[in-house]
Amino acid sequence: MDVISSAEQKCADNGVKLTKRRKQVLTALVECNAAVSAYELTELCNQQGHTAMPAMSVYRILDFLEGQSLVHRLSTTNKYIACSHISCQHSHFRRPQFLICNDCTRVQEVDVTSETLSAIERVAADVGFNLSDKQLEVSGTCSDCK
Repeated sequence: MDVISSAEQKCADNGVKLTKRRKQVLTALVECNAAVSAYELTELCNQQGHTAMPAMSVYRILDFLEGQSLVHRLSTTNKYIACSHISCQHSHFRRPQFLICNDCTRVQEVDVTSETLSAIERVAADVGFNLSDKQLEVSGTCSDCK
């Protein structure tokens, strides 16, 4: 099953529909294979030759897709990427974790154990800090850019 078919099935399982425009945005995000801003994604969608899509519509669609766990928003860059686990039939982790290359901006979604997340929560709690978001975004240099 391809990524878009898997996304349609996940939406159907959740009682919602992956409409034509939602599919267009998700397809553009999957095909660009990079983290992009909502405005960059709007340009990509509009370059595909379909009916023009305003940025506000893309933002709403991204909110929907994020709610269905089909895309992720990177807080540090305010960009979006397609979930690398759309076609998987099993759960990977509680919160997505990302490695972001400082040079080429490639983003790799990775699994982090629940023990690792618990350790981070404990360290934060030890200093009186309450985590509001457990998504990790770690920057560095990827193997291609070394």
